[in-house]
Amino acid sequence: MLSFNKAFLFILVVLCTISCSFFKSSWSKLNVFPVSQDIELGNQVAAEIASNPADFPLLPVSGNENVYNYLNDIVKKILATNLVDYARDFKWEVKIINDPKTLNAFCTPGGHIYVYTGLMSFLDSEDQLAGVLGHEIAHAANRHSTQQLTKSLGVQILLDAALGKKEVIKQVTGTLAALSFSRANETQADSFSVLYLCPTNWNANGASGFFKKMQGQPTPPQWLSTHPSPTNRIKNIDEKKNEHQCKGKESNSSVYQNIKALIAKITPPPPKTTSGANTNNAPALPKTNTPTPGKSDEKPAPAGTGPMAPKKVLKKG
Repeated sequence: MLSFNKAFLFILVVLCTISCSFFKSSWSKLNVFPVSQDIELGNQVAAEIASNPADFPLLPVSGNENVYNYLNDIVKKILATNLVDYARDFKWEVKIINDPKTLNAFCTPGGHIYVYTGLMSFLDSEDQLAGVLGHEIAHAANRHSTQQLTKSLGVQILLDAALGKKEVIKQVTGTLAALSFSRANETQADSFSVLYLCPTNWNANGASGFFKKMQGQPTPPQWLSTHPSPTNRIKNIDEKKNEHQCKGKESNSSVYQNIKALIAKITPPPPKTTSGANTNNAPALPKTNTPTPGKSDEKPAPAGTGPMAPKKVLKKG
C-alpha cells in the first residue's frame, strides 16, 4: 500500500508540473479573438486616432505624398515576400504622426501602421526603417497586440472596443500606443523582421541598426536598465541574418537622407493645451519607463541625439 501511495503521489506531482507548465505557456499565448475581430478592433482604434489630433497629430497625405509613398513602398516590398501572415487580410496602411519629440512606431491589430516623425528623423538609413517596419508588421501578423491586450485589459474590454464603445476604444488606443510586449514576442518580432527582409536587397539585419546607434547615446532610456541589453538583441538579429544566409547589402542611405530632409521641413504641431488628456502619456499598460523586470520587454527605442530637444521615448514594440 505504501509503495502504491508513493507511486500515486509521484504521478500526481508529474501531472501537476506538466499542467502548470502548460497553463503558463497557454496563458502567455492566450488570444480569444478570431482574426476578423483583430481587423474590427484595428479599424476602431484607427478611427479613434484619426478623431484625436491633439494626442495623435496625423500628418496629412496631401502635401506629403513623397514621404507617404516612400513608406508605403517599403511596406509593399515586405508584403511582396509572401512571408507575412494575413498579408491580404489586414489593412497594412501607413500613417505618420507628426511629433518630432517622440521616437516610436506601432501597429494596431489588423495592420494599421503608425510611424512618428521623431523616429524617422533619428534613423540613418532605409534598411533601418525597413527593419523597424518589419518588426511592427511582425507584431500584427503574429497577433501579439491582441494577445497582450487580452492579458492586460481583459477579454470584455476588447470585445466592447470591437463593438464600438467609445470610451473603451480610447482606453485601448492609449494602451496600444505604449504597449509592452513579452520578451518572447519581442524576440519573435526581431527574428521575423530579419526573415521578411532576407529575400530583398536590404541588409536583413537593418533592425539592429538603431540598437547599435542607441548604444552610443549619452543618456539611454531609463527603462533600459530593467531590460535585456540591446547587445543581446543585436546579436540575435545578426545571427538570424547569418542563419538564413541573407545576401542583401543595400542600406539606401542617400535616398533616406532625402526623406529625412523632407521630414525636417514639416512644421511641428502646436503645443498641446493642459486641458486635453494625453493618450500617449497616460493609460493602461506598463507604459512607464520602469516596467516590472522579467514580465515585459519594451523594444528599446533609440534615444535622441546631440543638441536636439529632449525626446519622449515610448515603448518601441
